[in-house]
Amino acid sequence: MQCRKCQTTIADKALICYKCGTPTTDAKYQAYVPARTRTTRPLVYTVVGVAVLVLLAWFLLHSSL
Repeated sequence: MQCRKCQTTIADKALICYKCGTPTTDAKYQAYVPARTRTTRPLVYTVVGVAVLVLLAWFLLHSSL
């Protein structure tokens, strides 16, 4: 059998080419790629925004006394 990539002669039962490492057959299963999940940035911005509003309200309430 010939390697698909480097054309080296390899054994018929070989799983990979001993010279370049190319597999002799395609993979049965593909690696799992998780779906893109939601980012936490909107949550962080919301928390920071609420904290700024709370601090601003607290400052305005205590500065008027």
